[in-house]
Amino acid sequence: MSDQVKEIKTKPYDGQKPGTSGLRKRVKVFQQEHYTENFVQAIFDAVDLKGKTIVIGGDGRYFSPETVQTILKIGSANGVAKFIIGKDGILSTPAASNVIRKYKADGGILLTASHNPGGPNADFGIKYNVSNGGPAPENVTNKIFDKTKTISSYKVIELPAIDLSKKGFVTYGPSNVEIIDSVSDYLLLLESIFDFPLIKNFLQSRADSFKVLFDGMHGVTGPYGRAIFVETLGLPESSVQNAVPLPDFGGGHPDPNLTYAHELVERVEREGIHFGAASDGDGDRNMIYGKGAFVTPSDSVAIIADWAAEAIPYFKKGGIKGLARSMPTSAQIDKVAKKKGLENHVVPTGWKFFGNLMDAGRLSICGEESFGTGSDHIREKDGVWAIVAWLNILAYANRQSPNELIGIKELLEKHYAVYGRSFFSRYDYEEVSAVGAQSLVDAINVHISTGSLASTSHVSKSTGQKFNVANVSNFDYTDPIDGSVSRNQGQIITFDDGSRVVFRLSGTGSQGATVRMYVERYVPAEAGPAELNKDTQEGLKGLIEVALQISNLPEFLGRDKPTVIT
Repeated sequence: MSDQVKEIKTKPYDGQKPGTSGLRKRVKVFQQEHYTENFVQAIFDAVDLKGKTIVIGGDGRYFSPETVQTILKIGSANGVAKFIIGKDGILSTPAASNVIRKYKADGGILLTASHNPGGPNADFGIKYNVSNGGPAPENVTNKIFDKTKTISSYKVIELPAIDLSKKGFVTYGPSNVEIIDSVSDYLLLLESIFDFPLIKNFLQSRADSFKVLFDGMHGVTGPYGRAIFVETLGLPESSVQNAVPLPDFGGGHPDPNLTYAHELVERVEREGIHFGAASDGDGDRNMIYGKGAFVTPSDSVAIIADWAAEAIPYFKKGGIKGLARSMPTSAQIDKVAKKKGLENHVVPTGWKFFGNLMDAGRLSICGEESFGTGSDHIREKDGVWAIVAWLNILAYANRQSPNELIGIKELLEKHYAVYGRSFFSRYDYEEVSAVGAQSLVDAINVHISTGSLASTSHVSKSTGQKFNVANVSNFDYTDPIDGSVSRNQGQIITFDDGSRVVFRLSGTGSQGATVRMYVERYVPAEAGPAELNKDTQEGLKGLIEVALQISNLPEFLGRDKPTVIT
Protein backbone atom coordinates (compact mmCIF):
# COMPACT_ATOMS: atom_id res chain seq x y z
CA MET A 1 0.00 0.00 0.00
CA SER A 2 1.22 3.49 -0.88
CA ASP A 3 0.24 4.77 2.55
CA GLN A 4 1.86 1.99 4.54
CA VAL A 5 3.26 3.20 7.85
CA LYS A 6 6.95 2.51 8.40
CA GLU A 7 8.68 2.60 11.77
CA ILE A 8 12.22 3.98 11.73
CA LYS A 9 14.57 3.12 14.57
CA THR A 10 16.31 6.04 16.25
CA LYS A 11 18.06 7.16 19.43
CA PRO A 12 17.47 10.24 21.61
CA TYR A 13 19.43 13.44 21.16
CA ASP A 14 20.35 15.46 24.24
CA GLY A 15 19.04 18.98 24.66
CA GLN A 16 15.81 18.92 22.63
CA LYS A 17 14.11 21.10 25.25
CA PRO A 18 11.65 23.59 23.75
CA GLY A 19 11.40 26.99 25.40
CA THR A 20 8.49 29.42 25.26
CA SER A 21 9.30 29.92 21.57
CA GLY A 22 9.93 26.29 20.66
CA LEU A 23 13.14 24.44 19.90
CA ARG A 24 15.81 26.66 18.35
CA LYS A 25 19.17 25.41 17.15
CA ARG A 26 21.57 25.91 14.28
CA VAL A 27 20.36 24.51 10.95
CA LYS A 28 23.21 22.01 10.95
CA VAL A 29 21.91 20.59 14.24
CA PHE A 30 18.46 20.01 12.75
CA GLN A 31 20.07 18.42 9.68
CA GLN A 32 21.63 15.63 11.73
CA GLU A 33 20.24 12.18 10.97
CA HIS A 34 16.87 11.68 12.70
CA TYR A 35 17.21 14.94 14.71
CA THR A 36 14.23 16.79 13.20
CA GLU A 37 12.21 13.58 12.89
CA ASN A 38 12.75 12.80 16.58
CA PHE A 39 11.43 16.16 17.69
CA VAL A 40 8.42 16.09 15.35
CA GLN A 41 7.53 12.57 16.51
CA ALA A 42 7.88 13.73 20.13
CA ILE A 43 5.18 16.34 19.46
CA PHE A 44 2.81 13.66 18.21
CA ASP A 45 3.72 11.38 21.13
CA ALA A 46 3.08 14.16 23.65
CA VAL A 47 -0.11 15.55 22.09
CA ASP A 48 -2.83 13.21 20.79
CA LEU A 49 -3.53 14.55 17.30
CA LYS A 50 -5.01 11.39 15.81
CA GLY A 51 -8.10 12.34 13.82
CA LYS A 52 -7.37 16.03 14.41
CA THR A 53 -6.56 19.08 12.29
CA ILE A 54 -3.25 20.92 12.50
CA VAL A 55 -1.89 24.03 10.83
CA ILE A 56 1.63 24.18 9.34
CA GLY A 57 3.40 27.42 8.50
CA GLY A 58 6.53 29.40 9.12
CA ASP A 59 8.72 32.32 8.15
CA GLY A 60 10.21 30.67 5.07
CA ARG A 61 13.71 30.41 6.48
CA TYR A 62 16.30 27.94 5.20
CA PHE A 63 15.39 24.26 5.83
CA SER A 64 11.64 25.03 6.01
CA PRO A 65 10.38 23.36 2.78
CA GLU A 66 11.90 19.97 3.58
CA THR A 67 10.71 20.16 7.17
CA VAL A 68 7.10 20.75 6.03
CA GLN A 69 7.38 17.50 4.06
CA THR A 70 8.84 15.74 7.13
CA ILE A 71 5.87 16.86 9.23
CA LEU A 72 3.49 15.56 6.57
CA LYS A 73 5.21 12.16 6.54
CA ILE A 74 5.23 11.80 10.32
CA GLY A 75 1.91 13.48 11.02
CA SER A 76 0.07 11.38 8.46
CA ALA A 77 1.63 8.22 9.90
CA ASN A 78 0.41 9.32 13.34
CA GLY A 79 -3.17 9.69 12.17
CA VAL A 80 -3.62 13.42 11.56
CA ALA A 81 -6.91 13.87 9.71
CA LYS A 82 -6.19 17.21 8.05
CA PHE A 83 -3.29 19.59 7.49
CA ILE A 84 -3.87 23.28 6.71
CA ILE A 85 -0.67 24.68 5.20
CA GLY A 86 0.22 28.20 4.13
CA LYS A 87 1.13 28.47 0.45
CA ASP A 88 4.87 27.80 0.01
CA GLY A 89 4.92 26.82 3.68
CA ILE A 90 4.57 30.50 4.56
CA LEU A 91 2.44 31.80 7.44
CA SER A 92 3.50 34.57 9.78
CA THR A 93 3.24 33.57 13.43
CA PRO A 94 0.25 35.92 13.98
CA ALA A 95 -1.42 34.68 10.78
CA ALA A 96 -0.94 31.06 11.91
CA SER A 97 -2.51 31.87 15.28
CA ASN A 98 -5.47 33.38 13.44
CA VAL A 99 -5.81 30.36 11.11
CA ILE A 100 -5.77 27.96 14.07
CA ARG A 101 -8.55 29.95 15.76
CA LYS A 102 -10.61 30.73 12.65
CA TYR A 103 -10.72 27.15 11.36
CA LYS A 104 -10.92 25.62 14.84
CA ALA A 105 -7.79 23.56 14.31
CA ASP A 106 -6.45 21.47 17.18
CA GLY A 107 -2.94 22.91 17.03
CA GLY A 108 -0.17 24.10 14.77
CA ILE A 109 3.50 23.50 14.03
CA LEU A 110 5.40 26.67 13.14
CA LEU A 111 8.82 26.59 11.52
CA THR A 112 10.56 29.70 12.77
CA ALA A 113 13.38 31.01 14.88
CA SER A 114 11.61 34.39 14.99
CA HIS A 115 14.06 37.31 14.79
CA ASN A 116 17.20 35.12 14.62
CA PRO A 117 19.24 35.02 11.38
CA GLY A 118 18.51 32.38 8.72
CA GLY A 119 20.57 30.41 6.23
CA PRO A 120 22.58 27.18 6.15
CA ASN A 121 24.93 28.39 8.89
CA ALA A 122 22.30 30.19 10.95
CA ASP A 123 19.19 29.27 12.95
CA PHE A 124 16.09 27.13 12.59
CA GLY A 125 13.23 26.41 14.94
CA ILE A 126 10.14 24.27 15.46
CA LYS A 127 7.36 25.53 17.69
CA TYR A 128 4.06 23.91 18.71
CA ASN A 129 0.95 26.03 19.25
CA VAL A 130 -2.19 24.76 20.95
CA SER A 131 -5.85 25.10 19.95
CA ASN A 132 -6.27 28.65 21.27
CA GLY A 133 -3.65 29.71 18.74
CA GLY A 134 -1.02 30.46 21.37
CA PRO A 135 2.33 28.89 22.24
CA ALA A 136 2.19 25.54 24.03
CA PRO A 137 2.17 25.99 27.81
CA GLU A 138 4.96 24.60 29.94
CA ASN A 139 3.12 21.39 30.84
CA VAL A 140 2.95 20.58 27.10
CA THR A 141 6.53 21.58 26.23
CA ASN A 142 7.80 19.60 29.23
CA LYS A 143 5.91 16.55 27.98
CA ILE A 144 7.43 16.98 24.50
CA PHE A 145 10.89 17.23 26.05
CA ASP A 146 10.28 14.09 28.10
CA LYS A 147 9.33 12.19 24.94
CA THR A 148 12.57 13.29 23.20
CA LYS A 149 14.58 11.70 26.01
CA THR A 150 13.08 8.23 25.56
CA ILE A 151 12.26 8.06 21.85
CA SER A 152 13.32 4.82 20.13
CA SER A 153 11.48 5.09 16.79
CA TYR A 154 9.36 7.39 14.67
CA LYS A 155 6.59 6.66 12.16
CA VAL A 156 6.50 7.80 8.53
CA ILE A 157 4.45 7.37 5.39
CA GLU A 158 6.77 7.71 2.40
CA LEU A 159 5.04 9.51 -0.48
CA PRO A 160 6.14 12.03 -3.12
CA ALA A 161 6.50 15.58 -1.84
CA ILE A 162 3.45 17.81 -2.07
CA ASP A 163 3.70 20.92 -4.25
CA LEU A 164 3.31 23.70 -1.69
CA SER A 165 3.11 26.41 -4.36
CA LYS A 166 -0.42 25.45 -5.48
CA LYS A 167 -3.45 26.42 -3.40
CA GLY A 168 -6.18 23.83 -3.11
CA PHE A 169 -6.97 20.39 -1.74
CA VAL A 170 -4.87 17.23 -2.03
CA THR A 171 -4.42 14.06 -0.04
CA TYR A 172 -1.34 12.64 1.62
CA GLY A 173 -1.91 9.02 2.49
CA PRO A 174 -4.95 8.93 4.79
CA SER A 175 -4.73 12.67 5.51
CA ASN A 176 -6.41 15.59 3.77
CA VAL A 177 -4.26 18.61 2.96
CA GLU A 178 -5.49 22.13 2.24
CA ILE A 179 -2.99 24.69 0.99
CA ILE A 180 -4.31 28.18 1.67
CA ASP A 181 -3.39 31.72 0.73
CA SER A 182 -0.94 32.94 3.34
CA VAL A 183 -2.26 36.51 3.57
CA SER A 184 -6.01 36.73 2.89
CA ASP A 185 -7.40 35.46 6.22
CA TYR A 186 -5.07 37.75 8.16
CA LEU A 187 -5.97 40.79 6.06
CA LEU A 188 -9.67 40.12 6.67
CA LEU A 189 -8.94 39.94 10.40
CA LEU A 190 -7.21 43.33 10.42
CA GLU A 191 -9.99 44.90 8.37
CA SER A 192 -12.45 43.74 11.06
CA ILE A 193 -10.34 45.41 13.79
CA PHE A 194 -9.19 48.75 12.37
CA ASP A 195 -10.79 51.69 10.57
CA PHE A 196 -9.19 51.15 7.17
CA PRO A 197 -11.33 53.80 5.42
CA LEU A 198 -10.17 56.40 7.97
CA ILE A 199 -6.50 55.37 7.55
CA LYS A 200 -6.76 55.39 3.75
CA ASN A 201 -8.43 58.81 3.68
CA PHE A 202 -5.75 60.25 5.98
CA LEU A 203 -2.86 58.82 3.97
CA GLN A 204 -4.36 59.81 0.60
CA SER A 205 -5.25 63.34 1.70
CA ARG A 206 -1.79 63.84 3.22
CA ALA A 207 0.15 62.07 0.49
CA ASP A 208 2.66 64.90 0.16
CA SER A 209 3.08 65.72 3.86
CA PHE A 210 2.89 62.27 5.50
CA LYS A 211 4.91 59.50 3.88
CA VAL A 212 5.00 55.86 5.03
CA LEU A 213 7.70 53.18 4.75
CA PHE A 214 7.28 49.54 5.76
CA ASP A 215 10.34 47.27 5.92
CA GLY A 216 9.70 43.51 5.78
CA MET A 217 13.42 42.80 6.41
CA HIS A 218 13.09 39.95 3.85
CA GLY A 219 11.08 38.08 6.47
CA VAL A 220 7.60 36.64 6.29
CA THR A 221 5.69 39.95 6.50
CA GLY A 222 6.70 41.34 3.10
CA PRO A 223 3.61 39.93 1.32
CA TYR A 224 1.40 41.07 4.22
CA GLY A 225 2.87 44.56 4.05
CA ARG A 226 2.32 44.82 0.31
CA ALA A 227 -1.28 43.58 0.64
CA ILE A 228 -2.03 46.15 3.35
CA PHE A 229 -0.06 49.24 2.36
CA VAL A 230 -0.04 49.02 -1.43
CA GLU A 231 -3.09 46.97 -2.43
CA THR A 232 -5.51 48.02 0.33
CA LEU A 233 -4.41 51.50 1.43
CA GLY A 234 -3.29 52.56 -2.06
CA LEU A 235 0.25 53.63 -1.21
CA PRO A 236 2.98 53.49 -3.87
CA GLU A 237 5.29 50.50 -4.24
CA SER A 238 8.08 52.64 -2.79
CA SER A 239 6.28 52.53 0.57
CA VAL A 240 7.44 48.93 1.13
CA GLN A 241 10.99 47.61 1.01
CA ASN A 242 12.70 44.24 1.53
CA ALA A 243 9.27 42.72 0.96
CA VAL A 244 10.27 39.38 -0.60
CA PRO A 245 10.75 36.60 1.99
CA LEU A 246 14.18 34.98 1.56
CA PRO A 247 15.57 31.82 3.22
CA ASP A 248 18.52 33.80 4.62
CA PHE A 249 16.63 37.10 5.04
CA GLY A 250 18.93 38.64 2.45
CA GLY A 251 21.93 38.01 4.68
CA GLY A 252 20.51 40.35 7.31
CA HIS A 253 19.40 39.91 10.92
CA PRO A 254 15.58 40.18 10.80
CA ASP A 255 15.23 41.85 14.21
CA PRO A 256 13.41 45.22 14.05
CA ASN A 257 15.55 47.44 16.24
CA LEU A 258 17.78 50.46 15.71
CA THR A 259 20.83 48.28 15.06
CA TYR A 260 19.52 45.68 12.62
CA ALA A 261 16.81 47.80 10.94
CA HIS A 262 19.39 50.47 10.08
CA GLU A 263 18.35 50.46 6.42
CA LEU A 264 14.87 51.65 7.45
CA VAL A 265 16.26 54.21 9.90
CA GLU A 266 18.68 55.64 7.34
CA ARG A 267 16.04 55.97 4.63
CA VAL A 268 13.51 57.53 7.03
CA GLU A 269 16.04 60.18 8.07
CA ARG A 270 17.39 60.74 4.56
CA GLU A 271 13.97 61.15 2.93
CA GLY A 272 12.17 62.77 5.86
CA ILE A 273 9.62 59.95 6.11
CA HIS A 274 7.04 60.61 8.82
CA PHE A 275 6.09 57.02 9.60
CA GLY A 276 8.48 54.12 9.30
CA ALA A 277 7.89 50.60 10.58
CA ALA A 278 9.59 47.22 10.43
CA SER A 279 8.66 43.68 11.38
CA ASP A 280 10.84 40.67 12.13
CA GLY A 281 11.47 37.26 10.57
CA ASP A 282 8.18 35.64 11.58
CA GLY A 283 6.07 38.79 11.93
CA ASP A 284 5.41 38.90 15.65
CA ARG A 285 7.65 41.91 16.44
CA ASN A 286 7.63 45.51 15.28
CA MET A 287 9.48 48.80 15.44
CA ILE A 288 7.91 52.23 14.96
CA TYR A 289 10.28 54.95 13.79
CA GLY A 290 9.62 58.34 12.21
CA LYS A 291 12.03 61.13 11.30
CA GLY A 292 13.74 62.07 14.57
CA ALA A 293 11.37 59.92 16.62
CA PHE A 294 11.97 56.36 17.84
CA VAL A 295 9.15 54.72 19.80
CA THR A 296 10.29 52.31 22.48
CA PRO A 297 8.15 49.16 22.67
CA SER A 298 7.18 50.15 26.23
CA ASP A 299 5.86 53.52 25.03
CA SER A 300 4.23 51.93 21.98
CA VAL A 301 1.94 49.60 23.92
CA ALA A 302 1.11 52.38 26.41
CA ILE A 303 0.05 54.76 23.63
CA ILE A 304 -2.01 52.07 21.89
CA ALA A 305 -3.71 51.31 25.23
CA ASP A 306 -4.37 55.01 25.81
CA TRP A 307 -6.07 55.63 22.46
CA ALA A 308 -7.62 52.21 21.68
CA ALA A 309 -11.13 52.62 23.10
CA GLU A 310 -11.50 55.99 21.38
CA ALA A 311 -9.84 55.38 18.01
CA ILE A 312 -9.94 51.66 17.12
CA PRO A 313 -13.34 50.09 16.22
CA TYR A 314 -12.52 46.67 17.76
CA PHE A 315 -12.05 48.25 21.19
CA LYS A 316 -14.81 50.82 20.74
CA LYS A 317 -17.20 47.90 20.32
CA GLY A 318 -15.79 45.39 22.81
CA GLY A 319 -14.18 47.66 25.38
CA ILE A 320 -10.87 47.06 27.10
CA LYS A 321 -10.92 44.21 29.61
CA GLY A 322 -7.46 44.81 31.02
CA LEU A 323 -3.85 45.70 30.26
CA ALA A 324 -0.59 43.85 30.85
CA ARG A 325 3.15 43.96 30.29
CA SER A 326 6.08 41.66 30.80
CA MET A 327 8.09 42.42 33.94
CA PRO A 328 11.16 43.89 32.15
CA THR A 329 8.93 46.25 30.12
CA SER A 330 8.72 49.78 31.52
CA ALA A 331 5.82 50.78 33.75
CA GLN A 332 4.49 53.35 31.25
CA ILE A 333 1.40 51.25 30.56
CA ASP A 334 0.77 51.01 34.31
CA LYS A 335 0.19 54.78 34.33
CA VAL A 336 -2.44 54.41 31.61
CA ALA A 337 -4.16 51.57 33.45
CA LYS A 338 -4.30 53.58 36.66
CA LYS A 339 -5.72 56.71 35.00
CA LYS A 340 -8.37 54.72 33.13
CA GLY A 341 -9.23 52.42 36.05
CA LEU A 342 -8.27 49.26 34.17
CA GLU A 343 -7.05 45.95 35.55
CA ASN A 344 -3.30 45.67 35.00
CA HIS A 345 -0.96 42.66 35.12
CA VAL A 346 2.80 42.21 35.22
CA VAL A 347 3.87 38.79 33.95
CA PRO A 348 7.11 36.93 33.12
CA THR A 349 8.56 37.17 29.63
CA GLY A 350 6.67 34.78 27.34
CA TRP A 351 3.44 35.37 25.44
CA LYS A 352 1.78 32.28 26.94
CA PHE A 353 1.27 34.20 30.20
CA PHE A 354 -0.80 36.80 28.37
CA GLY A 355 -2.79 34.04 26.67
CA ASN A 356 -4.12 32.68 29.97
CA LEU A 357 -5.41 36.13 30.93
CA MET A 358 -6.95 36.65 27.49
CA ASP A 359 -8.73 33.28 27.55
CA ALA A 360 -10.15 34.23 30.96
CA GLY A 361 -11.51 37.52 29.58
CA ARG A 362 -9.23 39.69 31.72
CA LEU A 363 -6.86 41.15 29.14
CA SER A 364 -7.21 43.08 25.88
CA ILE A 365 -3.90 44.86 25.15
CA CYS A 366 -0.39 43.87 26.18
CA GLY A 367 3.25 44.15 25.26
CA GLU A 368 6.84 43.14 25.83
CA GLU A 369 9.89 45.38 25.65
CA SER A 370 11.35 43.00 23.06
CA PHE A 371 9.32 44.75 20.35
CA GLY A 372 6.29 42.52 20.90
CA THR A 373 2.82 44.10 21.05
CA GLY A 374 -0.62 42.58 20.69
CA SER A 375 -4.18 42.08 21.81
CA ASP A 376 -6.78 39.40 22.34
CA HIS A 377 -7.61 39.15 18.61
CA ILE A 378 -5.13 36.23 18.52
CA ARG A 379 -2.84 34.52 21.04
CA GLU A 380 0.53 35.67 19.73
CA LYS A 381 2.21 39.04 19.64
CA ASP A 382 1.53 40.71 16.33
CA GLY A 383 3.95 43.12 14.66
CA VAL A 384 1.77 44.13 11.72
CA TRP A 385 -1.25 44.62 14.02
CA ALA A 386 0.78 47.09 16.11
CA ILE A 387 1.91 48.99 13.00
CA VAL A 388 -1.65 49.35 11.69
CA ALA A 389 -2.82 50.29 15.21
CA TRP A 390 -0.40 53.21 15.15
CA LEU A 391 -1.63 54.33 11.73
CA ASN A 392 -5.25 54.08 12.94
CA ILE A 393 -4.43 56.22 16.00
CA LEU A 394 -2.51 58.80 13.95
CA ALA A 395 -5.35 59.03 11.41
CA TYR A 396 -7.86 59.52 14.24
CA ALA A 397 -5.68 62.08 16.06
CA ASN A 398 -5.28 64.09 12.85
CA ARG A 399 -9.02 64.05 12.22
CA GLN A 400 -9.46 65.48 15.72
CA SER A 401 -6.86 68.20 15.03
CA PRO A 402 -7.27 69.06 11.33
CA ASN A 403 -5.12 72.20 11.51
CA GLU A 404 -2.09 70.46 13.02
CA LEU A 405 -0.18 67.56 11.50
CA ILE A 406 0.30 65.05 14.29
CA GLY A 407 3.08 62.59 13.68
CA ILE A 408 4.94 60.14 15.87
CA LYS A 409 6.96 62.82 17.68
CA GLU A 410 3.90 64.93 18.47
CA LEU A 411 1.95 61.91 19.74
CA LEU A 412 4.81 60.95 22.05
CA GLU A 413 5.10 64.48 23.43
CA LYS A 414 1.36 64.70 24.10
CA HIS A 415 1.51 61.36 25.92
CA TYR A 416 4.46 62.38 28.13
CA ALA A 417 2.73 65.65 29.02
CA VAL A 418 -0.12 63.66 30.55
CA TYR A 419 1.55 60.54 31.97
CA GLY A 420 5.20 61.50 32.44
CA ARG A 421 7.89 59.39 30.84
CA SER A 422 9.62 56.16 31.72
CA PHE A 423 13.02 56.48 30.08
CA PHE A 424 13.86 52.93 29.06
CA SER A 425 16.67 51.09 27.29
CA ARG A 426 17.79 47.51 26.85
CA TYR A 427 21.38 46.35 26.51
CA ASP A 428 21.83 42.95 24.83
CA TYR A 429 25.07 41.01 25.25
CA GLU A 430 24.76 38.19 22.70
CA GLU A 431 26.67 34.89 22.48
CA VAL A 432 28.69 35.53 25.61
CA SER A 433 30.34 32.84 27.71
CA ALA A 434 27.70 30.75 29.46
CA VAL A 435 30.05 30.45 32.44
CA GLY A 436 30.47 34.23 32.67
CA ALA A 437 26.73 34.79 32.32
CA GLN A 438 25.96 32.33 35.11
CA SER A 439 28.61 33.94 37.31
CA LEU A 440 26.87 37.30 36.87
CA VAL A 441 23.54 35.77 37.85
CA ASP A 442 25.11 34.01 40.84
CA ALA A 443 26.74 37.22 42.08
CA ILE A 444 23.42 39.11 41.98
CA ASN A 445 21.73 36.19 43.74
CA VAL A 446 24.26 36.55 46.56
CA HIS A 447 23.19 40.20 46.93
CA ILE A 448 19.55 39.05 46.99
CA SER A 449 20.10 36.39 49.66
CA THR A 450 22.38 38.49 51.89
CA GLY A 451 20.82 41.92 51.38
CA SER A 452 24.33 43.30 50.90
CA LEU A 453 23.25 45.96 48.36
CA ALA A 454 20.25 47.28 50.27
CA SER A 455 20.57 50.92 51.36
CA THR A 456 23.89 51.38 49.54
CA SER A 457 24.48 54.59 47.56
CA HIS A 458 26.12 54.87 44.15
CA VAL A 459 27.17 57.99 42.25
CA SER A 460 27.53 58.31 38.48
CA LYS A 461 30.95 59.70 37.64
CA SER A 462 29.79 61.49 34.51
CA THR A 463 26.49 63.01 35.70
CA GLY A 464 26.97 63.22 39.47
CA GLN A 465 23.56 61.61 39.99
CA LYS A 466 23.18 59.62 43.18
CA PHE A 467 21.18 56.38 43.25
CA ASN A 468 20.25 54.68 46.52
CA VAL A 469 19.42 50.96 46.34
CA ALA A 470 16.05 50.22 47.93
CA ASN A 471 15.73 46.51 47.17
CA VAL A 472 17.18 43.59 45.18
CA SER A 473 14.89 40.69 44.31
CA ASN A 474 14.04 37.86 41.95
CA PHE A 475 10.74 38.12 40.09
CA ASP A 476 8.37 35.25 40.84
CA TYR A 477 4.89 34.99 39.33
CA THR A 478 1.79 33.09 40.34
CA ASP A 479 -0.64 32.83 37.44
CA PRO A 480 -4.03 34.16 38.62
CA ILE A 481 -5.85 31.85 36.23
CA ASP A 482 -4.28 28.41 36.68
CA GLY A 483 -2.24 28.96 39.86
CA SER A 484 1.02 27.86 38.25
CA VAL A 485 4.18 29.40 39.71
CA SER A 486 7.12 30.69 37.66
CA ARG A 487 10.21 31.48 39.71
CA ASN A 488 13.44 33.36 39.04
CA GLN A 489 12.11 35.25 36.03
CA GLY A 490 14.57 38.13 36.31
CA GLN A 491 16.71 39.89 38.89
CA ILE A 492 15.60 43.41 39.82
CA ILE A 493 17.61 46.18 41.49
CA THR A 494 15.18 48.91 42.59
CA PHE A 495 16.28 52.39 43.69
CA ASP A 496 14.52 54.71 46.09
CA ASP A 497 13.51 57.13 43.31
CA GLY A 498 11.60 54.34 41.53
CA SER A 499 14.31 53.68 38.97
CA ARG A 500 15.22 50.06 38.39
CA VAL A 501 17.60 47.76 36.56
CA VAL A 502 16.64 44.23 35.50
CA PHE A 503 19.00 41.41 34.48
CA ARG A 504 17.83 38.34 32.56
CA LEU A 505 19.39 35.39 30.80
CA SER A 506 17.53 35.02 27.52
CA GLY A 507 16.53 31.71 25.98
CA THR A 508 15.98 32.95 22.41
CA GLY A 509 19.50 32.42 21.08
CA SER A 510 20.68 29.18 19.53
CA GLN A 511 24.16 29.05 21.04
CA GLY A 512 26.17 30.64 23.85
CA ALA A 513 24.30 32.83 26.31
CA THR A 514 22.51 36.14 25.88
CA VAL A 515 22.34 38.52 28.83
CA ARG A 516 19.87 41.37 28.75
CA MET A 517 20.07 44.43 31.00
CA TYR A 518 16.99 46.65 31.19
CA VAL A 519 17.29 50.17 32.58
CA GLU A 520 14.29 52.34 33.55
CA ARG A 521 13.98 55.80 35.09
CA TYR A 522 10.65 57.61 35.51
CA VAL A 523 10.32 61.39 35.09
CA PRO A 524 6.92 62.87 36.09
CA ALA A 525 4.92 65.13 33.76
CA GLU A 526 5.57 68.11 36.04
CA ALA A 527 9.26 68.03 35.10
CA GLY A 528 8.31 69.79 31.85
CA PRO A 529 9.14 69.35 28.16
CA ALA A 530 12.88 69.98 28.47
CA GLU A 531 13.32 66.99 30.77
CA LEU A 532 10.62 64.79 29.25
CA ASN A 533 11.87 65.10 25.68
CA LYS A 534 15.54 64.38 26.29
CA ASP A 535 17.32 61.73 24.25
CA THR A 536 16.85 58.31 25.90
CA GLN A 537 20.54 57.60 26.42
CA GLU A 538 21.04 61.07 27.89
CA GLY A 539 18.16 60.55 30.30
CA LEU A 540 19.56 57.19 31.41
CA LYS A 541 23.31 57.83 31.28
CA GLY A 542 23.90 58.04 35.03
CA LEU A 543 21.73 55.04 35.85
CA ILE A 544 23.40 52.90 33.19
CA GLU A 545 26.84 53.71 34.60
CA VAL A 546 25.70 52.77 38.10
CA ALA A 547 24.07 49.54 36.87
CA LEU A 548 27.28 48.39 35.18
CA GLN A 549 29.30 49.34 38.25
CA ILE A 550 27.04 47.54 40.75
CA SER A 551 26.76 44.34 38.69
CA ASN A 552 30.37 44.15 37.47
CA LEU A 553 28.81 43.02 34.20
CA PRO A 554 31.77 44.00 31.95
CA GLU A 555 34.13 41.89 34.07
CA PHE A 556 31.86 38.83 34.19
CA LEU A 557 31.03 38.87 30.47
CA GLY A 558 34.33 40.16 29.14
CA ARG A 559 32.51 42.81 27.11
CA ASP A 560 32.99 46.57 27.24
CA LYS A 561 29.98 47.23 25.02
CA PRO A 562 26.66 45.49 24.35
CA THR A 563 25.93 43.84 21.01
CA VAL A 564 22.68 45.79 20.63
CA ILE A 565 21.20 48.82 22.40
CA THR A 566 17.46 49.46 22.07
